[in-house]
Amino acid sequence: GYAVGRDMTRRDLQNDMKKQGRPWCIGKGFDASAPIGPITPAAHAGAVADAGIYLQVNGEDRQRSHISQLIWNIAETIEQLSHAWTLQAGALIFTGTPAGVGAVVPGDVLVGGIEGLGTLTVHIA
Repeated sequence: GYAVGRDMTRRDLQNDMKKQGRPWCIGKGFDASAPIGPITPAAHAGAVADAGIYLQVNGEDRQRSHISQLIWNIAETIEQLSHAWTLQAGALIFTGTPAGVGAVVPGDVLVGGIEGLGTLTVHIA
């Protein structure tokens, strides 16, 4: 299935770990780092391969593109990852993001969506 999700990064933690020469994955795996919306079964998702994708921060467009602009399409992504890991039911794969990555601060409201899959709203605490 498919869902709208956010793959968040705590740059402060990531940068601290990098400076110390330590693994910086802690900046990616913190509590609430990957919120997702409802999962839509693939059979009901429609034409996801060319769906529009967007993110607004406080009502302003930050990112807007199409899934077809990914470096690897969805099938290629699954194929490549399945060579490195055993993918089981319930595994989550985040595809990456269009240009426009930027910092968010407490109080920001993020609204992101993918055509045919709905939206996900995240309030930054």
